[in-house]
Amino acid sequence: MLAELFAVMAPVLIVAGIGYGWARSGQPYPTEFIARLVLNIGTPSLVLSTLSRTEIDRHAFGQLAIACLLVMLAMGLVGSLLSRAFKQDWRILVPAYLFPNSGNMGLPIALYAFGEQGLALAVAFFLVLSVGHFSLGLLLSGSERSPKRLLANPIIISLALALPLVIWDIELPRWVANTLGLLGGMTIPLMLLTLGVSLASIRVHHLGNGMLLGALRIFCGAAVGWLVGWMLDLSPLAQGVLVMQSAMPVAVFNYLFAVRAGRSPEAVASLVLCSTLLSFVWIPLLLAWWLPALR
Repeated sequence: MLAELFAVMAPVLIVAGIGYGWARSGQPYPTEFIARLVLNIGTPSLVLSTLSRTEIDRHAFGQLAIACLLVMLAMGLVGSLLSRAFKQDWRILVPAYLFPNSGNMGLPIALYAFGEQGLALAVAFFLVLSVGHFSLGLLLSGSERSPKRLLANPIIISLALALPLVIWDIELPRWVANTLGLLGGMTIPLMLLTLGVSLASIRVHHLGNGMLLGALRIFCGAAVGWLVGWMLDLSPLAQGVLVMQSAMPVAVFNYLFAVRAGRSPEAVASLVLCSTLLSFVWIPLLLAWWLPALR
């Protein structure tokens, strides 16, 4: 079991560690360019490639999309309640609890832990969450106010292109599938490298508060994911993916949005860094508990 867990987490830790070491050594890393490349080309290609080559249970795919919406609503409520309890600005804490790092960390872990079927289900969660993150998340952070730019977001466009593949089981031409596979293959490594670089660039204040609220984010996320999966009577695989995705740490994009809006980026940085560090312990524990149930 330890060897299996190490095989799942090692690629994530090693590639993110390379990004962290690269940034700490003073080497240049074009974060903005890489982020745009991943967002505009890599992620849409990964979504379309994954959905076109994987046999998908449409019912399970739809259930996970619905489950993501329910998890978001519940975690938004948790964030609102905690912002009052800890006297925090809700515009900082609610987005942090609403939007976990289901891309940089969630997709690789789903792939290595649950295989191609798990990745396809994780993509359903990621698509719904990303639509919310790059629309509602941008509005909550105050970093975007233009509806036209929100509708032109590549994640939303990729969702519109991906849905027909799932609903009508459309098979892409081989040359298109190969091209998407090649472009999509760069996405996860670049996501993890950027995650490491981003963590290296964050300067944290109020570490204790960040550790507490970060821990509550990943623990509550796992609990809410399990509860929603139980309510929807998901299969063990779908529920495992849902729990893992819901338990991810605060997304790095929350920090980038806070910087862009000038809204307490140090507090958001603390949540991102602390929840990410804690997740390196929490996620293996969840996998150790969940993977034997899939045997």
